[in-house]
Amino acid sequence: MLYLLIFLSISLHANGSFITAEEYATQLYHNPRGIGCHKCHGELGGGRVIAKYTHKDEERIYAAPAIDMVEYDEFAQALKSRKIGMPRYFLTDEEIAALYLYLHPVDK
Repeated sequence: MLYLLIFLSISLHANGSFITAEEYATQLYHNPRGIGCHKCHGELGGGRVIAKYTHKDEERIYAAPAIDMVEYDEFAQALKSRKIGMPRYFLTDEEIAALYLYLHPVDK
């Protein structure tokens, strides 16, 4: 995990980036390519109720899961596979690492 954060930080700064790894991660979490992750998973990844509805006289809740406590490998795999209700973003490995950094900041 630490290696991943160090790699991300170095790669962002090595490319002459004028923003920090944390700033990039924040921007990507809020607008990866379309609807931001925060709209469904919450500002800090704790999950969120998206809709409450009634189906066949039964109350139902459609909610996005918490993603703030997921290990990196599970997080990356979930973003690479198809999930019902989740947009496909076709993120690079570096973008996935940045999103994980947003949910697991170094100073947390």
